Amino acid sequence: MTTGDHKILGNKEVAVIGVPFNAGQPREGVEGGPMKLIESGLLEQIKELGWQPSYQANDDLDDLRPAHDPVVNNLINPKFVSAVTQRLADQIFAYASKRQFVLTLGGDHSLGLATVSGIFRAYPDACLFWVDAHADINTPESTPSGNIHGCPISFLAGLATHPDFEWVKAVLRPERLVYIALRDVDEGEKRIIKDLGIKAFSMHEVDAMGIGRVMELAMDAVNPDRSRPIHLSFDVDALDPSVAPSTGTPVRGGLTFREGHYICEYLAATKLMVSMDVVEVNPALEDEEAAYRTIQVGCSVARSGLGESLL
Repeated sequence: MTTGDHKILGNKEVAVIGVPFNAGQPREGVEGGPMKLIESGLLEQIKELGWQPSYQANDDLDDLRPAHDPVVNNLINPKFVSAVTQRLADQIFAYASKRQFVLTLGGDHSLGLATVSGIFRAYPDACLFWVDAHADINTPESTPSGNIHGCPISFLAGLATHPDFEWVKAVLRPERLVYIALRDVDEGEKRIIKDLGIKAFSMHEVDAMGIGRVMELAMDAVNPDRSRPIHLSFDVDALDPSVAPSTGTPVRGGLTFREGHYICEYLAATKLMVSMDVVEVNPALEDEEAAYRTIQVGCSVARSGLGESLL
């Protein structure tokens, strides 16, 4: 990519935002994901692609932890998750409003509350590609676990209310959301997706049609004129566990290494992508070699989203 050829961004600056945070789910270690990605040379790799990265570590998020955070309306850690994601949403909006690319490193996928809120505030006409084994559209009433990393879409789409998340606006219209790589979807989520007519490509469609056709149909659904800003939220559990084993909720039968990277390459080539999340890298899970592979694939999908290509 050369300066000036992006259809929306005004510069070659990348705001890399670390979110060392795990309270949206029960497994320790995912808070270490951002720093491991940085220590693996991600900022230098971004520079080599011709971008100018800055890094916001957000290593003080634990200061926002309340002394008392009981389960409210089935949700676990609601006050802590809300405080962190509200602060991050403002931070992300500030960078996005300067027309910088925003790359957010998780941390668990509850941070989608922050990234989608901040990006859609800056780009109200944006669309969302949610690449994940899970739909993350449970409501407080439907969630079987109470873990907020399985609920962000329901708040962003205006399907859920909760006293601790009154700040979250319904910025996401169903026709602006597309799922890719689904394969572990709760029954309540299936009903929501069907009732709202949300475009969703499970691994069945990826297997049947191939990832190239899936991406064309996904763009046709949410960005038919190829003019809307794109936010990509990429959960590494979208990838098969053989590719990204160190993640909190792995599910067999996921994307291959190349399928995952093709998604990012395709969206980068549109020159419409303004932001990307890489989430749920948990270096504390599995063994050291598995953690290393997962960290490396986290870095490589981020590079693909920023325009790295095979030739």
